[in-house]
Amino acid sequence: MAPDSVPAPAPPEPIKAVPVRHPWRWVLIAVLAVLAAMFVHLLVTNDHFQWAFIVDNAFRPPIIDGLRGTILLTIFSMVIGVVLGVLIAMMRLSPNPVLRGVAWTYTWIFRAMPRLVLAVLFGNLGILWERLEFGLPFDTQIGRLFGIDDLRVRIFGLDARTFLSGFVAGLLALALSEAAYMAEIVRAGIQSVDPGQAEAAEALGMTRGQVLRRIVLPQAMRLIVPPTGNETIAMLKDTALVAYVPVTGELFFQLQAVGHRTFVVFPMLVAACGWYILLTSVLLVAQHYIERYFSRGYNRSQKARARLRDLGAETGGRVTTV
Repeated sequence: MAPDSVPAPAPPEPIKAVPVRHPWRWVLIAVLAVLAAMFVHLLVTNDHFQWAFIVDNAFRPPIIDGLRGTILLTIFSMVIGVVLGVLIAMMRLSPNPVLRGVAWTYTWIFRAMPRLVLAVLFGNLGILWERLEFGLPFDTQIGRLFGIDDLRVRIFGLDARTFLSGFVAGLLALALSEAAYMAEIVRAGIQSVDPGQAEAAEALGMTRGQVLRRIVLPQAMRLIVPPTGNETIAMLKDTALVAYVPVTGELFFQLQAVGHRTFVVFPMLVAACGWYILLTSVLLVAQHYIERYFSRGYNRSQKARARLRDLGAETGGRVTTV
């Protein structure tokens, strides 16, 4: 048959695209809208919230001082907890069985104890000692062995109740508890890094500390930062527990004091919720940017691997990805 007599192919039929309908989605939106409207109506119309009273009392100087104390308590507790947690994580990963045992015992004890119990316990540690003194241990017993009844070797000392003030006791309780959780977070992040990279770095002559600082931790931070951000937010909220020590320079304590003094308790609890929501929102924004900073190389590598996979599919598998 001549080429001119070949019939032209029929044009493709138009695609009849039927949009996927989601009727229950609109039902859910309507239900949520009604619930939101009911909640707003409750906030506006219920006189027990006493918004004018909240505005008048939630920003007074004692409340601002308590806010400053809460922020400082959060920062110091997290700094101590992170530093101590990294050390404990290193001990957990150490080949030394003694260090591993000590680290495991620490995490076991402090993860088992509620922070409220720890805060109250540390607030009463002054019962055990009148003074905290540093010097030769067991000096009295050693002196008796040599016939010296009053052998006391002390470098310096301080009053236990003065040192273990409410703020210090609450700080120690929160920081030591946080260190146990941070140790597990750091340990999991370090173990997520391919051990072959550490072996290659050691083969190039790097010390164990250099390998940890330059190779392992920068990669582990991508997995360490998100749970650490969550722990920071949890720590901010757990600072309210030190009101039971008591720590007077703390936000929740000051808000409660206003409520008890004026016999208007509920509005001050609402004010506390507002303050914690505001502080948590600031931390969430900071966490977002920190996570994006430590994930920037990982996101690019993920996109590159996706492009290679697409190119491999287009070329019939002649391009491979690793």
